[in-house]
Amino acid sequence: MSTATRTVARMLALLIPLVAAWLLWSGLYKPLLLGLGVFSCVLTIYIKYRMDYFQTEVFALQFGRRLVAYWFWLSWEVVKSSLDVARIIVSPSLPISPRVMTIKASSKNPVDQATLANSITLTPGTLALDVYNNEIAVHALTEAGADELAKGEMDRRILALREK
Repeated sequence: MSTATRTVARMLALLIPLVAAWLLWSGLYKPLLLGLGVFSCVLTIYIKYRMDYFQTEVFALQFGRRLVAYWFWLSWEVVKSSLDVARIIVSPSLPISPRVMTIKASSKNPVDQATLANSITLTPGTLALDVYNNEIAVHALTEAGADELAKGEMDRRILALREK
């Protein structure tokens, strides 16, 4: 596939969800609003094009079975962490041991590192503070949460998303 064809395909891959979101969230289908919606979506694509967004590897995570499996795994981790944080909050002694730690991201790809940092932040009780030089600074609410993160399961699963 040529570079121009790939760029157009990526533009359409972004334009279609933008238009769908506009139509879904606006709920008003008057000609003026539809025209403004189309204008804003096309303007967004143009600005992204000027930023070379479609030339980068931002589309590195391909939608497939592994990504869906990761979403299910992450959802389960969010539920478990939510229950842990709720248990801590209702406990009269408030058994927290907050700490800041650094974990190493196995992948050097910025998309993978951002996915790892966002996954950490989505999980209650942990917060990604900074991503720099393949390392992520993380605030953990408890020692157990920090230890779980240090095991590297989340990093391993994100690295597995890249494999063909």
